[in-house]
Amino acid sequence: MSWTDERVETLKKMWGEGQSASQIAKELGGVTRNAVIGKVHRLGLSNRTTTSTAKSDAKPKTAKAEPKAKAAPKADAAPKAVMPIAEPTTPPPPPSRARRAIIPAGQPLPPQPSANEISPEALAKVSEVEKKSKKIGLMELTERTCKWPVGDPATEDFWFCGLPVKAGKPYCEAHVGVAFQPMSARRDRRR
Repeated sequence: MSWTDERVETLKKMWGEGQSASQIAKELGGVTRNAVIGKVHRLGLSNRTTTSTAKSDAKPKTAKAEPKAKAAPKADAAPKAVMPIAEPTTPPPPPSRARRAIIPAGQPLPPQPSANEISPEALAKVSEVEKKSKKIGLMELTERTCKWPVGDPATEDFWFCGLPVKAGKPYCEAHVGVAFQPMSARRDRRR
């Protein structure tokens, strides 16, 4: 279906009469209600306050006469589509420091606790485990290998631990001790 001049004129006439988009679509045939609404929008036809002419006849004559007096000067000029004036926008704020720290070439590192939040024993255990780790790549990971990332993903020195996992966890025993801490330990650190 294409919008011929005849179909557009029928649409404008029916829209001006207060017909609904569904009624106009049925009358035109081969077009949906949404297509009618889209065309009305693109043509810049005004929104209507009433949906039928019967409602406008029920209004008192004094209220009806006033709009006609205001509309009379517009009859001389060709109808124009009114475009809303866009409000000036302010530029977006500069990115926060947290965003600047992310490496754009790769995904951000998984959240890792800072060194002052982890017990010295756990850190020592992790260092020992990482010396013995298998240093495997992403494609070598399985359900049974520790998925703890080590290094920067944007460099060649990036690898995963690869040691056997603790039952039901994605990491080996040493990395589970760092990644999953008891709730009480976390609460104590916040105070």
